[in-house]
Amino acid sequence: MTGPTMTSPLHAAVLKVPAPGFTATVQVPGTSANLGPGFDSLGLAVSLYDTLSVSTLPSSGQGGGSMDAVLEFDLRGEGVAQLPLDATHLVVKAMDLAFARLGYRRGGLRIATENVLPHGRGLGSSASAIVAGIMAANALVDSADQQDSQWILQLASEMEGHPDNVAPAIFGAAAISWREGQRYASAKVTPSGAVIPVVAIPNFEVKTELARGLLPATVPHADAAANSGRAALLIHALKDAPELLGAGTRDFLHQDYRAAAMPESAALVAKLREDGHAAFISGAGPTVMALANGALEADAMVAFIAGLGGEEKKTSKFGVSWRVLRLAVDLEGAKVEVHPGSQAL
Repeated sequence: MTGPTMTSPLHAAVLKVPAPGFTATVQVPGTSANLGPGFDSLGLAVSLYDTLSVSTLPSSGQGGGSMDAVLEFDLRGEGVAQLPLDATHLVVKAMDLAFARLGYRRGGLRIATENVLPHGRGLGSSASAIVAGIMAANALVDSADQQDSQWILQLASEMEGHPDNVAPAIFGAAAISWREGQRYASAKVTPSGAVIPVVAIPNFEVKTELARGLLPATVPHADAAANSGRAALLIHALKDAPELLGAGTRDFLHQDYRAAAMPESAALVAKLREDGHAAFISGAGPTVMALANGALEADAMVAFIAGLGGEEKKTSKFGVSWRVLRLAVDLEGAKVEVHPGSQAL
């Protein structure tokens, strides 16, 4: 999909190359999509951050294409052993697409990362990589060619397939996102200061493709109606009435269908909700997130999950270990800085 502001220059005879000798550093928050009933439309930025540093190197290409350009990698943190060290890396793919849309081709790059977001856990690691790559590319081209955050939203949503993770990653806070014709749009919602996310990250992954494959093509009209009401209530609860978060996070569209792929996570959500907490599957899972109404409830959640086998402990009932984190809502979204010279993380 190409929106009105994203005309492709790929037909141009000559593409520019970003000037060597600069480094763009991007910090992107983790995100939780859906928040229960907001399937593919709601997302929340949280205080876990991936950091990307991209330095432009002198291009070695003589043939005029990105395939000839040097790529150097220094990857650290979560999941790096499984990541490719070539142009198929998601950050490089995002940068290549952004450069092409801006009328550039990739020159030599040194890519350094500090990955904090766990992969395949439902905390927006792929959205973070896409947003970071696009923002880095946009920051490294000539200032006259740089685009605004709405352009970044269009391109990132196109790559990701929907904006529920990329919108809060870009803008921070909570995001209500939708598609209007050929364009994506998002509205920022700032939650009450009383809202505190608590996550329980299990020691196993669930691929998004697997989780999506379990969803039915249609749902009963009554479920759809109930879900729309809860999604509307959730926005009110996030902003003005956090005491209603439990009711607002009740989902009728996807979590029950996906439970077979993550029974331990589904069981933890059920236990938390039985205890009165606003718990749900984060994104496609298997991380469990709960939204606390204030510090006392957040502390109670952490203790409750620890008692069930959290804090890296295992129980026969759940069969997995959980890393339990009390986080904050990130209100600012992704940040980028450009410096002269090559700067390591």
